Amino acid sequence: MSSTRIDADVVRRLPKAVLHDHLDGGLRPATVVELAREVGHTLPTTDPDELAAWYFEAANSGDLVRYIATFEHTLAVMQTREGLLRTAEEYVLDLAEDGVVYGEVRYAPELMLKGGLTLAEVVETVQEGLAAGMAKAAAAGTPVRVGTLLCGMRMFDRTKETADLAVAYRDAGVVGFDIAGAEDGFPPADHLAAFDHLRHESVPFTIHAGEAHGLPSIHQALQVCGAQRIGHGVRITEDIVDGKLGRLAGWVRDRRIALEMCPTSNLQTGAATSIAEHPITALKDLGFRVTLNTDNRLVSGTTMTREMSLLVEQAGWTVEDLRTVTVNAVKSAFIPFDERKALIDDVVLPGYAAAL
Repeated sequence: MSSTRIDADVVRRLPKAVLHDHLDGGLRPATVVELAREVGHTLPTTDPDELAAWYFEAANSGDLVRYIATFEHTLAVMQTREGLLRTAEEYVLDLAEDGVVYGEVRYAPELMLKGGLTLAEVVETVQEGLAAGMAKAAAAGTPVRVGTLLCGMRMFDRTKETADLAVAYRDAGVVGFDIAGAEDGFPPADHLAAFDHLRHESVPFTIHAGEAHGLPSIHQALQVCGAQRIGHGVRITEDIVDGKLGRLAGWVRDRRIALEMCPTSNLQTGAATSIAEHPITALKDLGFRVTLNTDNRLVSGTTMTREMSLLVEQAGWTVEDLRTVTVNAVKSAFIPFDERKALIDDVVLPGYAAAL
């Protein structure tokens, strides 16, 4: 493959893998409008295009807490069986249309109980919707595999319950666990009971760290809690001076701990200043296992194609760079090794060769 720059049409055809993408941050604007009408929820606007613009503008505040607050409206329409089935199915179809061949979707079941569903019913309903989406995508000739990460909210006290759910549904499409929510002031070690249980049951987990809070959160996520991946992790650069890695940065790179990096989202929350200077490029060049992700497609007004294109246009990325982060993501997926290898050998690498 050539190292020449590539255009957006080529990027669109490339196979993609996403590890860090929130279900409640990726709804279609039109779906939000329709479901809100059905449940009687008031939106900032009922015009889908205007709603998409409102989300993007509201999220560009440079403040993580305000960014998270934009989820009020999507969560409001995800409290019923019908709402969850539809949003989960559409989630998969949207990934397939974007060229994603493997995705991991994450959400917090505890945030979807206001309509009377139980935690177990939420998980089962979302899995049903995801399965319907995968069947339709396969029938359309754009197959995508989607695994689920269940999130505990770090500012609440139900993470152990959610960890129990991850264990209970590990053979029904749930591939791992995460904690999400406002990072600063809510350290991951507050939830050791959940992480200890997951380790005991051999269920993998990732932890949001190194975005709103710095190196201590990354250290705690890895060395105290035992995370296998780090959500965001942009502030690992604080342990790198003139290309020399400190002990924590060296640990992350040398042990191939995947960093789930989300450039557009990081710009919105103030964790990065520009696409051109986003840490993902420097970390890639230093040999870290970086992965490229969307985080919240509605809130950030983005797709995997857009994230890749921005890096090509503004950070000088080549097709080899895009292939590297895609392979990195599949290597770090929370599915068995033989399945990861098959995805890389049979889908990702041939897909890159065919697209060029």
